[in-house]
Amino acid sequence: MTQTQTIGYLDPDDAFTRRFVETPFVRENLERIDTYDLTRIDLSSIAGLVVSSQADQEYLHRHRDRIRELLDAGGVVAFSGHLSRPWLPGAGCFEPKEIESHGDYTVVEETDHPVFDGVSMADLTHQRGVAGFFARGYNPPPEHATTILRLPGGEPIVYVDEGSTGGTVFAHSGNDLISFGRRSTTAARVPTQLVEWMRATSTVEATERSGSLTEGRR
Repeated sequence: MTQTQTIGYLDPDDAFTRRFVETPFVRENLERIDTYDLTRIDLSSIAGLVVSSQADQEYLHRHRDRIRELLDAGGVVAFSGHLSRPWLPGAGCFEPKEIESHGDYTVVEETDHPVFDGVSMADLTHQRGVAGFFARGYNPPPEHATTILRLPGGEPIVYVDEGSTGGTVFAHSGNDLISFGRRSTTAARVPTQLVEWMRATSTVEATERSGSLTEGRR
């Protein structure tokens, strides 16, 4: 048995995410958790949870108490995507941005943050020369949250909320940040830095365990 600080990846097991779920990075840094095992896992051994943009949000809403339980224990939840149901504490449901030109998709850094250390905003704004992949709107944050990245109109597309629960919410209103490691730009730094920041931020103590999170659980 080894002592570890586990960061889980709530895997929707769909065609969009499968390519990066099977990468060495995910295997070495995250523990895959089937979305529908959320009610069975031992949350006390999880320091943080990465939630995919493709997650079943109806299911998460029905079991939002489990997300809250993890957060109130001092854990970190990092969500990428359009929030369609109010399962994430403090967050409002996604609001699309009215777009008049590709410049409306420009990513602007509002606050320095370790997840984006050394990452060019141009590399977040554009993917293969096309803008709009990073965010096309925002999940409204609570007033006390800290905006990390925004669109030119001020829309908060990445924020950190340390006040709505006993833990920390990291919310991004676009495609899965954990998949950016496949890029050939500075954006490839984001997945590693996200996981490192989650481990450093979580106040959940590392625990000794063996086997998967669902073995012998309720």
